[in-house]
Amino acid sequence: QPSSPAAQQPSSPTKMSQFLAPQIVFLKSGTDTSQGKGQLLSNMSACQAVGEILRTTLGPQGMDKLIHDDRGNSVTISNDGATIIKLLNIIHPAARTLVDIAKAQDDEVGDGTTSVTVLACELLKMARDFVEEGMHPRIIIKAYRTASDLAIQRIKQLAIDIRGSNPQEHREMLIKCAATALNSKLISHHKEFFSAMVTDAVLSLDADLDISMVGMKKVAGGSVRDSILVSGVAFKKTFSYAGFEQQPKKFENPRILLLNIELELKAEKENAEVRVKSTKDYQDIVDAEWKIIYDKLDKIVATGAKVVLSRLAIGDLATQYFADRDIFCAGRVPDDDMLRVARAVGGAVQTSVNNIPDAAVGSCAVFEERTFGNDRFNLFTGCPQAKTATIIIRGGSEQFMEETERSLHDSIMIVRRAIKFPTAVAGGGAIEMELSKYIREHA
Repeated sequence: QPSSPAAQQPSSPTKMSQFLAPQIVFLKSGTDTSQGKGQLLSNMSACQAVGEILRTTLGPQGMDKLIHDDRGNSVTISNDGATIIKLLNIIHPAARTLVDIAKAQDDEVGDGTTSVTVLACELLKMARDFVEEGMHPRIIIKAYRTASDLAIQRIKQLAIDIRGSNPQEHREMLIKCAATALNSKLISHHKEFFSAMVTDAVLSLDADLDISMVGMKKVAGGSVRDSILVSGVAFKKTFSYAGFEQQPKKFENPRILLLNIELELKAEKENAEVRVKSTKDYQDIVDAEWKIIYDKLDKIVATGAKVVLSRLAIGDLATQYFADRDIFCAGRVPDDDMLRVARAVGGAVQTSVNNIPDAAVGSCAVFEERTFGNDRFNLFTGCPQAKTATIIIRGGSEQFMEETERSLHDSIMIVRRAIKFPTAVAGGGAIEMELSKYIREHA
């Protein structure tokens, strides 16, 4: 007996689709999909934990942190927020945003990395109560943006020009800015000494104020006050072969040639095979090798250069050859030093000794080799093309010198910033109190 028509009709399309539709999986199994108020509060707590670590390093009374890795190989003592937060290896994704804040501040301004992190944590702490009461985060963000606009507007009204009426006044104001940046650092007791050094280093640069033209070299031993500022490029004496001591160590107005060439006899590759039938054939191969290197050396001497620097090795044969002709040479010069020398002396690094143009050979007023502590340095001073400076940092221990270098970097960045944007407001918490009062009145 046929069933009723209603029973013969297929079930509705929606019911069918429930059974036919495949299950969509777009996240890897085990993925945490936490969201909502609970996750917001968890993120805030993670950021607070980072803020608590950095809070104690803030200000002149702040303490330094000692950080070492699991293997105990590297030990860092620092007061710099960006350095500490980078070494902590934070893995919480929300707390990692604080690492980015500190890094952005370090790249853009150079100092205040601890302050921005602590301030961000404090803003989150203030917002926590509102989130717990159920207020939507967008409303809190909008209010913070309004307060930020008000604060910036008020700061612009209160800011004063720090350029002064003459260069001397301007320099004194820059020294004060540099000293303020050093207040909370390990070398705060010597801030008058270092702030003047940093200011002179930055003022010696070109109009573009490229801080890569300020080099910092560390020499162990001596007092921190033995640190000096060299108005030019200085780099540590490189590895040298026999014959180096016969070379002159001082020139006035020398021509300087920069190379990226190896000047030594190279052994044949291990898997190379040359079959010769007589000793004369073998001698011809050896002579050809010597001829190639002597051709290179003759072409270098023909340029009239008295100082030859190369990124690659300069062998014992070339060293003795240059010594016989009263030419100074240095091989395996580090890349950053080579770049600064090239920009300072007006030369260009050559990858071939054939047809070297005159424009590629640089010059400086004085080249000399001097000793600082136990290290010998090559100094180029009176560079006509680009203005540059090198700070030679002295100190008892490696960690102390590294922290001095970080502190001076912050100070250099602040002086550079003050030259580019010559306005300032009162410090010591005064501007914060004024902004607090202004925003509170507005609210």
